[in-house]
Amino acid sequence: METIEITTRSDFALWAIERAQEIVRAEGSALALAARDMDEAGIKECGTALGKAIADAMLEVFDGLVPG
Repeated sequence: METIEITTRSDFALWAIERAQEIVRAEGSALALAARDMDEAGIKECGTALGKAIADAMLEVFDGLVPG
């Protein structure tokens, strides 16, 4: 993953939009397929993966804000 510098709200907004698109592309399609197939175990697994990806993205931002 590349490092970017976020210095304005606009930079953050663009980063957040791009990151959200990546997460939905990576995790959302599997969730949609599981839902279409009415696969409850798959929905649970894919939903958990989607939630984890979102949480990881938020931690990524937080870790970047805290001086290391």
